[in-house]
Amino acid sequence: MIKYLGNEEINSKKWDACIEDSVNKRIYACSWYLDMVAPEWGALVMDDYQAVFPIVTRKKLGVSYIYQPPFTQQLGLFTPLLLTKELVQSFIQKLIELHPLIQMNLNIHNKISELDYITINVNHELDMIEPHVDLKRKYSKNLKRNIKKAQKAELTIFKNLKPEIIIDLFKNNKGKEIKTYNEEDYSTLRRLIYKAIKKGRAEIWGAFNSKNQMCAGAIFLKEERRRIFLFSATNSEAKTNGAMPYLIDSYIETYAESKIILDFEGSNDSNLARFYKSFGSNVIHYPIINYNSLPWYISIPWKLKKWMNK
Repeated sequence: MIKYLGNEEINSKKWDACIEDSVNKRIYACSWYLDMVAPEWGALVMDDYQAVFPIVTRKKLGVSYIYQPPFTQQLGLFTPLLLTKELVQSFIQKLIELHPLIQMNLNIHNKISELDYITINVNHELDMIEPHVDLKRKYSKNLKRNIKKAQKAELTIFKNLKPEIIIDLFKNNKGKEIKTYNEEDYSTLRRLIYKAIKKGRAEIWGAFNSKNQMCAGAIFLKEERRRIFLFSATNSEAKTNGAMPYLIDSYIETYAESKIILDFEGSNDSNLARFYKSFGSNVIHYPIINYNSLPWYISIPWKLKKWMNK
């Protein structure tokens, strides 16, 4: 039986045991991670935590809806059981019964029948099992040129940086151009990464120029057999000295010949997709639910409000 549990009703030990035993486990679904990005998260739980499905809700214009919290690319259904389309659909049906408005990402193992409210998103993953020299042969010509620029510029890689350094670099550069994150999101990210560092689940790298100034930085999440390129930042100098390609190549070199996948976390943006693809990564797809059964007189103003807040 599938039932909804509020945050205070969830047994975190049973929850995390289910996630840990799941063939599709992801750090995003661990209770401590959800506590950081969405403290009031709830869930659909089957029987005695045989299958779990985290849910995060918020309210806008009086309408409660399910949404994807920041810094969690893939959620959805997690279970050590056989992950069939029928099982996934049973949880989605329960979601629909509970909420008339749903905007959330499932994970790559959540296979589902084609439905008018299901779309597909793109991710890029690189299997780092081969030696670095073999992985590098698959890099694009442009990527190789940028790495040579960085080597000529004598960039240096530093590790174990503080998350604020990367966040501030982003805010002072790309963050001025786009409105993807607000101050609350930045604060959430900072707390999340400090928690991850405490658990040994995060790495923070930076590429510095000869004047000891950081040009590019990245935050990676650590799973048993996966490293997630969660957040990154560059300044204007990085556009010409190849700092980010050099940083990622250095990271790949560190983990080459291991049974670890580098998860680039996207992207549908053509420029970013081209950049991730230039490392020889594979395209992976995962489903998104965009379900709306609101009455038209509520749906139209809600969509308008959402559009105005973009």
